[in-house]
Amino acid sequence: MKTAFLLSIAFAIVTVVAVTVVWYVLQAAGVYESISRTVTDVLGSASETRFNLEDYIGLQRVLGFTALICVVDVVLITAISTLCAFLYNLSASLLGGLEVTLAEEE
Repeated sequence: MKTAFLLSIAFAIVTVVAVTVVWYVLQAAGVYESISRTVTDVLGSASETRFNLEDYIGLQRVLGFTALICVVDVVLITAISTLCAFLYNLSASLLGGLEVTLAEEE
């Protein structure tokens, strides 16, 4: 359980960093401005204000959603891996599965 928890925390950190990097790459490429211009052109003169995509999908909102997903993932990955380890140990004791012993050399 401890190992699964630590690995899921590492996975959550990697996910947050990856989302941040992708966000900044898309921003540097001008994707958000292009989408905003396209929506403004489609709306035409009916809209007095210019549409800005980052008002609706800002970096803070995306990172907040990513953090929420990561928290759920940490809980689920830890619970599922612990359950799988329990089921493996149960089936190994009943069916005589592989026995692996980890020990430190002194």
